[in-house]
Amino acid sequence: MLLGCIADDFTGASDLANTLAKGGMATMQFVGVPQTKAPAECEAGVVALKSRTVAPADAVAQSLAACEWLLAQGAKQILFKYCSTFDSTKEGNIGPVADALIKRLGADVAVVCPVFPATGRTLFNGHLFVNGRLLNESGMQNHPLTPMTDPDIRRWLGYQTKTEVGLVPFATVRAGADAIGKALSAEAAAGRCLAVVDAVGDEDLHAIGAAISGAKLITGGSGIALGLPENFRRQGLLSGRGTSFTQAKGAAAVLSGSCSVQSRAQVKAYTAKHPGLVVMPDDVISGAMTPQIAFDHVIGRIALAPMVYSSADPDDVRAAQERHGKEEVAEAIEGFFGELAIMLADAGVSRLVVGGGETSGAVVTALEVDRFHIGPEIDPGVPALAAQGPRPVRLALKSGNFGALDFYDKALAALGAP
Repeated sequence: MLLGCIADDFTGASDLANTLAKGGMATMQFVGVPQTKAPAECEAGVVALKSRTVAPADAVAQSLAACEWLLAQGAKQILFKYCSTFDSTKEGNIGPVADALIKRLGADVAVVCPVFPATGRTLFNGHLFVNGRLLNESGMQNHPLTPMTDPDIRRWLGYQTKTEVGLVPFATVRAGADAIGKALSAEAAAGRCLAVVDAVGDEDLHAIGAAISGAKLITGGSGIALGLPENFRRQGLLSGRGTSFTQAKGAAAVLSGSCSVQSRAQVKAYTAKHPGLVVMPDDVISGAMTPQIAFDHVIGRIALAPMVYSSADPDDVRAAQERHGKEEVAEAIEGFFGELAIMLADAGVSRLVVGGGETSGAVVTALEVDRFHIGPEIDPGVPALAAQGPRPVRLALKSGNFGALDFYDKALAALGAP
């Protein structure tokens, strides 16, 4: 293994794996910290954790365990991947995990770059934009678990970390890899172990990638990985094998637990042509809606690739959280989708498309997936996946704000045919 990656959720892990595979690295996505060695052909290993919204201490422990396993596989460089909208709270978990990895790896400085231009995430003067709007005006301020109310990544990260946060501004980035490298060295000399690095286009990410070829630790969204495969290619370390993926034939269903603006638009577009079953938190918690009820609904309409969704308006979600508690609502919905996914897979549904990072984590964990082979890209940041484990289904795991309006139909076609 050349590059070892730690992702704080499952959709982000597949997003990163997609970027690395497209860059020519033989990439595998692992679900949780494996108990066995990585296959010898694996050049980039992505460990998918469900650590984005757990307690900071738990996120640190999980991430360090993943780091130890990756180092044991021979990883020469570690990448900590988080969402391109920097999903976190003032307590963490990005800062605490980054601090712990810096200490473990003995890194002088680590890049902080949550940028993905293909999906509209750009960074200028340390401020994060989503499709040209500041992060706190993009809809992310309404996220039910990690509301992003400040677009200044230096300031937001400053709440979470014990170190001072530096900045490599856009003018320096556009000056090229050498200028970026010198700026990062200056940040390290000043004692700023984390440095936010501006980027607005793929060319910036390639320049940053060239500048950090020898870095012990890198942090960012999946876009930061754009320039990394070339570093290993220049050293003659890549085999050119790529990864294996085959489509499946069989029944299909869609599960959506994301409440983002884009997810709700995608649900509306999909259910205009396919059957849909809405799931409300109150009904799940009271027992009025169960996985068995949803399963019966889906199986009765399976030829039409039905959708089950809990993608409610943020105000409705907040009201449910106030009635029952934020963690209780999240656990109820995630448990519901996990159980439903098991029932569908055991009934022969071979293609599942899942919307939402937390929902995807619940589904993948429930299905006991060991690892994924990475397939073709469906939309920027979302590949088709072939699960390896007791239920070898084909999956697409979509982060809430990713994908075009017709994403779900395209995803089902990419996974296979009826």
